[in-house]
Amino acid sequence: MSSIQITPVAHPANIGAVATNLDVNNLSEADWKVIHDGLYTHSVLVLKNQAHATPKAQFELTQKFDPACSGYGHGKTLDAKRSILHPDLKTIPHQPQVQVIGNGFVEEFEGLKDITLKHPHHKTFHKTAVPEAEDLDFTRFYRWHIDAALYDLQPPRVTSLMAVSVPKGRTQTLRYDDDTGDELQVPLGTTAFASGYAMYDILSDSDKEFARTTKVEYAAHPYIWMSSAKSKSTGLGLESDGLELPANELPPVDESKILMLPMLWKNPVTGRFALQIHPSAVRRLHLKDGSVIGDLKEVRDMVYRLQRPGIAPGLVYCHDWEEGDMVLFNNQGTIHSVVGAFAPDEVRIFRQCNLASSAPPEGPESLSQEAWTQPLRTYEPTKGPQAALQAWMKPMRAY
Repeated sequence: MSSIQITPVAHPANIGAVATNLDVNNLSEADWKVIHDGLYTHSVLVLKNQAHATPKAQFELTQKFDPACSGYGHGKTLDAKRSILHPDLKTIPHQPQVQVIGNGFVEEFEGLKDITLKHPHHKTFHKTAVPEAEDLDFTRFYRWHIDAALYDLQPPRVTSLMAVSVPKGRTQTLRYDDDTGDELQVPLGTTAFASGYAMYDILSDSDKEFARTTKVEYAAHPYIWMSSAKSKSTGLGLESDGLELPANELPPVDESKILMLPMLWKNPVTGRFALQIHPSAVRRLHLKDGSVIGDLKEVRDMVYRLQRPGIAPGLVYCHDWEEGDMVLFNNQGTIHSVVGAFAPDEVRIFRQCNLASSAPPEGPESLSQEAWTQPLRTYEPTKGPQAALQAWMKPMRAY
């Protein structure tokens, strides 16, 4: 019998729980069962007081959720200098599946020497930014995402984040800046999580049908493809200004490595479905009748309308980091975002691990193979931009 105690976080979206009385370096099979079921029940599981946990133990715990996988979730794509992920991560030499992220200069850590970590700031990625004079008091979601390469490699099942060094202090007001007036008080440098299950549950019946029967095609080399594009103020997807790199400026593309995944991903324990989309990397939508929506702005507008209600202030869980916290999150049932900004002398060190899954995420039964055997035809919208704008807040019809 395990001695682990799991205490749910009181949260409207039923996301988040705290686990105590455990040692990541020495887990029994009973402990593992409690962690496994606890994570898939609560989506985000905070393992407290794990400062002594080794990178090896972190990797082994992460791998236990998918024993057939062993490689880092982004593979070698981090080597691509044009990737938007390149500046954010450093690889631990003796445990290459584990990355170091954070902020500030670090003289030595886990075999890495004289490294400078960079905490992402929304002003480098958003089309607009919080004014400099307000930057200490106000912030935004940087980029809502799933940890996934989304080209060649399948999305990791679970990500683990280990807080080694955490600057403490002020809180900030997070602004959505999208004319809704939505705001959220957040701890400095929080990680924000939104439940894909709640995101799906609050959809209209027609939108649920659309999500159950639609697949998302992701861009080839997405983090290079989007490298010149800019984000919406909510961090939930990109503005459609035509800044994505054309095919002739991308690395060679193998069509067989382009990922097409269901919109809904099934929880292996509860059986619930999460609306699970990486909004910045979407390229096309494949509909049940075999048609394809290929207009990028239309695709983004559709995805945004489906996902935006799920990041309302009352549905977002913002973790208040403490040193020794190891947070596991269901990467196939949540989206998350970096938040906030640090001064250069505020040193923050985290370890991150996720592993490319050995199999695609499971979708709804309604996405049977028969639904995808029809020849594809390009969907050509017949209505003008004004009609599309007027349809923005209406339930999406089931195509």
